[in-house]
Amino acid sequence: QLMTKCKNLESLLKHGESFNLNGLELYKELSTLSSMLPHAKLVMDIVQFIHTSKLVDIYPNVYIATCILLTIPVTVASGEQSFSKLKFIKNYLRSTMRQEHLTSLAILAIEQDITLSLSYDDIITDFAAKKARKIALN
Repeated sequence: QLMTKCKNLESLLKHGESFNLNGLELYKELSTLSSMLPHAKLVMDIVQFIHTSKLVDIYPNVYIATCILLTIPVTVASGEQSFSKLKFIKNYLRSTMRQEHLTSLAILAIEQDITLSLSYDDIITDFAAKKARKIALN
């Protein structure tokens, strides 16, 4: 089954008479590499192993296949979620907020994973320090 998948990948990446990888060689490389990497669970583990061990010349087809795999987007759900959140924010806050604040809220909602990792105490301290400087200057 792996041999069939390797041949299919070769045919997908073929353009006329030129091709990026050889399916048979990819199968052989994966067979030998799998015995060396039984712990690898992620594609990134394989790429890191090939780089740190300086084995790019020995496993060129595996290297090309993993690089192609890492550049293919897995899903577009994050983009869809961003538009959904933006629609919610715009409908709810459109009449009460300026564009600058609306844009800032949209960024916070879209980048929720970063927002949730922020420390509120640090943000409050920074905000208080900036406001204190403004008052002192006036």
